[in-house]
Amino acid sequence: MSDLFDKIVSLSKRRGFIFQSSEIYGGLGATYDYGPLGVELKRNVMSSWWKAMVYRHDNIEGIDAAILMHPTTWKASGHVDAFNDPMIDDRVSKMRYRADQLIEGHIEKLRAKGKEDQANAVYERLVAALNAEDMPNALYRIIMDEEIHAPDSGAFDWTEVRQFNLMFSTSLGAVAGEENYIYLRPETAQGIFVNFHNVRETARQQIPFGIAQIGKAFRNEIVARQFVLRMREFEQMEMQYFVKPGTQMEAFAMWREKRLQWHIDNGVRPEKLRWHEHEKLAHYADAAVDIEYEFPIGWKEIEGIHSRTDYDLRRHQEYSGKKMEYFDPQTQERYIPYVVETSVGLDRTILVLLTDAYREEMVNGEERAVLKFHPKIAPIKVGIFPLVKKDGMPEVAHAIENDLREHFNVFYDEKGAVGRRYRRMDEAGTPYCITVDGQTLEDGTVTVRDRDSMEQVRIPKDNVLTYLVDQMRTWKPQA
Repeated sequence: MSDLFDKIVSLSKRRGFIFQSSEIYGGLGATYDYGPLGVELKRNVMSSWWKAMVYRHDNIEGIDAAILMHPTTWKASGHVDAFNDPMIDDRVSKMRYRADQLIEGHIEKLRAKGKEDQANAVYERLVAALNAEDMPNALYRIIMDEEIHAPDSGAFDWTEVRQFNLMFSTSLGAVAGEENYIYLRPETAQGIFVNFHNVRETARQQIPFGIAQIGKAFRNEIVARQFVLRMREFEQMEMQYFVKPGTQMEAFAMWREKRLQWHIDNGVRPEKLRWHEHEKLAHYADAAVDIEYEFPIGWKEIEGIHSRTDYDLRRHQEYSGKKMEYFDPQTQERYIPYVVETSVGLDRTILVLLTDAYREEMVNGEERAVLKFHPKIAPIKVGIFPLVKKDGMPEVAHAIENDLREHFNVFYDEKGAVGRRYRRMDEAGTPYCITVDGQTLEDGTVTVRDRDSMEQVRIPKDNVLTYLVDQMRTWKPQA
C-alpha cells in the first residue's frame, strides 16, 4: 500500500470517519465502523444516490427488503452452487490469495517493465482460463508457468487453486437442522427480483421501470484487505431496471453514462475514472462494464452496470412456481422482462471520495492536509467560530449556529487559535467557516472563509444563509 493510501487510512481514524470494528478487542478482520464524520458522509452519499435514482425518475420506485430471505432464493439465484472465488494458499506465509488477481498483478508488472508481448500472452491465457470448464486448474497452470511468487513472503510454494463459497450461513429458529439453514444475503438484488410484481402492482408501474434499494450485504471474503475496498459486511446501492426483451442494450447504454456522471457530479475528478469491460461475462449476462477509480494502490472497481437478461425472474418463476411474466397493455404481449442493473458499493464510494478529496498543500511555509469534498456531500457544511470567548461574541456565534442548523450540519468551535480551528475543519472537509470578531459587534458583518481558496470575505451576518446556499450551488472542483 502506498504512503498516500496509508495517510488516508490514518486520517479516516484520526478525524472520526472510519474505525476498525471491535478495536478494543483487537478488531475483527475486514469489518469497520463509521464514526461521527463518516456516518454524515455516508448519509450524504446515500441521499445523493437516492435523489439521482428515485426522485429524478418517475418510473423508479424504492424498496427496503429484508436481509434474511427464504433459502430457496439463493438456490434459484445460483449462489448456492456458483458463488465461489478461486483461491490459492502460500504454504510459507499461510496467506490466501485470489488466483485471478495474482495473475492480473503479474500482468501489470510485465507491462511496467515494458514486456508488452509477454503481458498480452499471459492476458490471453487468463481470459481463456476464466472461461475454461476446469477454471481452477487453468489458473494454477498460469501461476506455475509464469513462476508468480507470493506478494507477502516472496515464496514460490503454492497449494492448488480451489473454489470457496462466499456466503455466510446461519440457522433459523431454536432447532438446528438442515431445514432451518439460511444465509445472510450476499447481494441486495434478489430482494428486488422477488418483489417485482409487488412493487409493479402497488406503484402502478409499466415496463420500463426500475426498483432501487440501499442495504447491507455479507460475503465471507477469504482475502479481505485494502481497508474498506473489500469487506465482509458492506453496503450496496442497487437499481434493477426492467425492460422489454430486445431493448436492453439501449437501456444499458443510457445507465452506463448516467452512472459515470453521478460520480463526477459528486466532485470526483473525471481523469481518475475509467471503464473496464469484462473479459468474462457471468452466465446470466449479455453485457457488463465496470467503473473503476485510480486509487493510490491502483485501479479498482467501484460500480458495475450489467445487462442480466431475464435470468433472475425466469429462475424465480421456475423455483417458486409463481408467474413472473408481464402483460404489456400497449402490445398485448406477455413476456418475462429483461433487467439492466446498476450496482455501486457505498463503502467503496466513501473511500473514493476520501481519496479524491485529499490534498496536501503548503500554506505560509506550513503543510496542511485538506479534504476538498463537494459541499453537498461534506459531513459538516459550516464551521462557526467566535474569535474569543468574551465580549458577546459567543452569543452572536451561537445565534448564527442556531439559524444555520435548520438547513445544514454545522460545527461550533471556540477552542484554540482560529488558525488551528481552520486546520481542523480543513481535515474534516468543511467547505466554509464563519468567524465572529470585534468588527461583527460594530457593524454586524462576519468573515466567511472558503476552504479551497482560503479567501475570506465579509458579509452581513443576516445574509449568511443566502450567501452559503449560493456558494454551494455554484461550487466547482479544483485540480
